[in-house]
Amino acid sequence: MNRFALRDHTDRLDAGTQYEEIVRVLATQEFPWDITQALSFALFRTYAVPSIGVLLHETGEFNQRTQKRYDDTVLILDAILEHGISSQPGRSAFRRMNQMHGAYDISNDDMRYVLSTFVVTPVRWLADFGWRSFTPNEVTAWTNYYRAVGRHMGIQDIPDTYDAFVALMDGYESTHFAFDARSRAVADSTLDLLATFPPSNLAPKRLVTLFARTLMERELLDAFHYPHPSALSRTVFRLALKARGKFVRYALSPRSTPLFGRERSHIRSYPNGCPVEQLGTFPKTCPVSHGAATAGPEHRAAPKVGS
Repeated sequence: MNRFALRDHTDRLDAGTQYEEIVRVLATQEFPWDITQALSFALFRTYAVPSIGVLLHETGEFNQRTQKRYDDTVLILDAILEHGISSQPGRSAFRRMNQMHGAYDISNDDMRYVLSTFVVTPVRWLADFGWRSFTPNEVTAWTNYYRAVGRHMGIQDIPDTYDAFVALMDGYESTHFAFDARSRAVADSTLDLLATFPPSNLAPKRLVTLFARTLMERELLDAFHYPHPSALSRTVFRLALKARGKFVRYALSPRSTPLFGRERSHIRSYPNGCPVEQLGTFPKTCPVSHGAATAGPEHRAAPKVGS
């Protein structure tokens, strides 16, 4: 197959009405590895907002059952992507996701920010490290897809365009990124998990962690109190990712069949599969104490601690 055949296919589709098909091709055939990395990093960066990171720490899901929580997130979103937003599995996935979120007092602003990271981070990742960038038509389709996802999650005041999502994400992070030891614990647990995924599991954990830090902006590193990597380390690892992109472009052919999240080897919690209705958590109460000071002297006060 022509290396650009899938790009030509997505650019012939209407980003306003056929965005689901475009996103399915991008995520499962054109850039399956890159988009998986980018979405993992998108979720990771949200922990630096204390109202998000503290909640995740208090539920215990991301620092005590990190693999399962990661798998649940992938598989719920995967059901929507594979079967379609309006399909029965898609509706079941939204219902399960909304039930989990509805058990906690999560602000619309935080929900909208998390949505923005899923829109913006993959576009930026591919521009930096992919074998090619998204085309303008693909960017519009990617944006429209997550706008539809956000509507089905009940998120209000969703941005209309990709540029508006960029402004939202960058502005929210500049205002809300802050250190909290509990958020840092969630980030550490996530990095520990990522170090177990092939091929990272073949490298020393310290090297994998260093690699991850070279991909983080100064503000994100500071929010977690992570040490800044040297300029040499940042250059070497980023050049390695760019070299991978060149290899994919010139040495590999496009995937002829989709690769969905449930088929990936690093999804390990359900070897025999699991109905989407049984994924995730089934909380009965919000774990964060409202109206009481939850941050000790070692925590910097967050603008708002939601749950």
